[in-house]
Amino acid sequence: MSNIQDSLNNLLTTDGAMCAALVDANSGMMLGSAGTGVDLEMAAAGNTEVVRAKLKTMSLLKLNDTIEDILITLGRQYHIIRPVAKKPGLFIYLVLDKAKSNLALARRKVNEVEGAVLL
Repeated sequence: MSNIQDSLNNLLTTDGAMCAALVDANSGMMLGSAGTGVDLEMAAAGNTEVVRAKLKTMSLLKLNDTIEDILITLGRQYHIIRPVAKKPGLFIYLVLDKAKSNLALARRKVNEVEGAVLL
């Protein structure tokens, strides 16, 4: 479990990072969280539906591909959802303050952390 918390804390070192979570997309439950600013339990459940909807759409379109990440851009925030390739059914969720963050660097950091998550 410490690797999960270490990984989430590592995400919070990203400029503009507010909070992060590791989520089980099968149940919508968080396996770990860090930071504040968003109700992460609610966000985990809601973003589970986002991931499921995208996977269903990809299937309907017969796209033989995988999701690298899903970006939701709000007026003041970026929300990054990144499935964990080594652990299907899990995803990383990161919330950023749009005014204080660099999206390219944040996506790179999430990619780096996703590759290091061990369960």
